[in-house]
Amino acid sequence: MPDFKVFPLPDTAEGLVDAEILAWHIKPGDEVAVNQIIVEIETAKAAVELPCPWAGVVTELHAETGQTVNVGEPIVTIDVDPGGAAAPAAPAPAPAAAAESNGQAMLVGYGPKAATTKRRARKGAAVAAAVQPAAPVVEPEPIAVPDSPAALLTPGGLVPLAKPPVRKLAKDLGVDLRSLAGTGVITREDVHRAASAGAPLPTVPVVTSGGERRVPVKGVRKMTAQAMVDSAFTAPHVTEFLTVDVTPMMTLRARLKTHPAFRDVKITPLTFAAKAVCLAAKRTPDINAVWAGDEIVYKDYVHLGIAAATPRGLIVPKVRDAETLSLRDLALALEQLTLTARDGKTTPADMVNGTFTITNVGVFGVDTGTPIINPGESAILALGAIKDMPWVVDGEIKIRKVCQLSLSFDHRVVDGQQGSQFLADVGAIMADPAMAITY
Repeated sequence: MPDFKVFPLPDTAEGLVDAEILAWHIKPGDEVAVNQIIVEIETAKAAVELPCPWAGVVTELHAETGQTVNVGEPIVTIDVDPGGAAAPAAPAPAPAAAAESNGQAMLVGYGPKAATTKRRARKGAAVAAAVQPAAPVVEPEPIAVPDSPAALLTPGGLVPLAKPPVRKLAKDLGVDLRSLAGTGVITREDVHRAASAGAPLPTVPVVTSGGERRVPVKGVRKMTAQAMVDSAFTAPHVTEFLTVDVTPMMTLRARLKTHPAFRDVKITPLTFAAKAVCLAAKRTPDINAVWAGDEIVYKDYVHLGIAAATPRGLIVPKVRDAETLSLRDLALALEQLTLTARDGKTTPADMVNGTFTITNVGVFGVDTGTPIINPGESAILALGAIKDMPWVVDGEIKIRKVCQLSLSFDHRVVDGQQGSQFLADVGAIMADPAMAITY
């Protein structure tokens, strides 16, 4: 007898409320195996691939590509006993109980949340109010399966495979991915060529007759907006500024480029700033603590967040235990973090439980800013652009490499003295890296 199991959208251990279906890797009638990747979703923080918890045959997809689904809602039904005798399909269980009633082995850290939802009526399937044991079985109509991968990419057909950054680029350039014909995964070059050729516009964003463009707020943008509002109106922010002559730091950077241990490593000003933060945090532990209502939690480790602008929006992946890393290892970690974020492969687990954040606004040529603290942290440092400026050295005006730093901190946790001391320590190390030996 067929055994239908319903897979609900799981909570990926990040307080998820909903997620958008980016791409299905299966269709009704496909056979699936345990842990086979069946769908790619976009949460508020990252693109996530979900594996299948059972082996069997896909009978129904409950959500379409581009649809937003609440956590706990059914997304796919699988017959785990396709060889059994035919029987009427029972209605999908309530989302909150779907996993439990099916005996589903959830992913590590996953678990459906209780939710009240209604299941859409099945398409192309006969549903009877009551069926006698001897009643004839009504078979669903066969589903057409493309003969080749190219059939999946024909204009107007199923949305072809494309990475989240490529999908975002297509949306920004007004390219409908379904208009692209090919035999593989859609690339950035494909999208740019289509944009140049004037590919048809997708349904989103909507351009009104008044010359206004309306884009739905979802995914990373929605999460970022909510987090910034929560932080700005919860933690009393104080921002301090410091201008630093970083000429010695830039000189050391030039020397390290020819050092055997650093020839294959990209050392950037951000690397020095990250190292300075880790050293200064030891002297001012309050900067690495967090307000927890009736107590302040002090962290002996530094999970350093690096604000990264990606095609999906602003994300803040973490370098775990950054205080234990040497300058070389820290540089390697930052380079890998940047590449992963740029490729859209940063996982939700890489963006939680940070203790301090650096935002490098200098890469955009910006001098400084007043950054907003990430929720769950007590401070954030903005690293400004390094520019040639006149500077007084030993009573004489000289051209030096100068950088502006700004530190925002939660005044519930960090007093002015502690914030000022921390910022001064960071500036001292960047102004003269030799000071690090005294910390």
